Amino acid sequence: MKPARIIALGGWLLVGLLAVGCSSVPSLDRQKQLVQQGDYRIQQLTPRAFVETWGEPTYTHQQFTHFFGMPDGRLIPQSRMALGESPQGWETGLASGDALFLAYADRGQYLVFLDETLVYHEAMTPEKVHAVGQTWKYESQFKTRLEMSPAMK
Repeated sequence: MKPARIIALGGWLLVGLLAVGCSSVPSLDRQKQLVQQGDYRIQQLTPRAFVETWGEPTYTHQQFTHFFGMPDGRLIPQSRMALGESPQGWETGLASGDALFLAYADRGQYLVFLDETLVYHEAMTPEKVHAVGQTWKYESQFKTRLEMSPAMK
């Protein structure tokens, strides 16, 4: 994936926290242990750890995404917020980049990765996971060749 573009409007604190978080990714075996334990650590888990632990996700999706940077290091995808709203506690951190989304209906998990590390997770009902996955499938019908990532072509 391409490196995320980070913009810190209120200073470089968020950028520094993200850089420190990204540099401390544990070994794959340790990541798999964390996934098995349900310890979904932001900036410390890779998509591979989930796929090797849980198997292939019910749905995958990849697209350029804008994020709200939170003080605790989470990046909340703009798509998880109502139009024109921002998450509670958000101050000034923004990020954007080519994000990978994995959705597991059987586990009720919605996962978002940026630069190969977990930046957001949300527990969802299986019905909600399927609804999100169906939305991705529907939207992909209307993408042009230029909008599709190399993996989707």
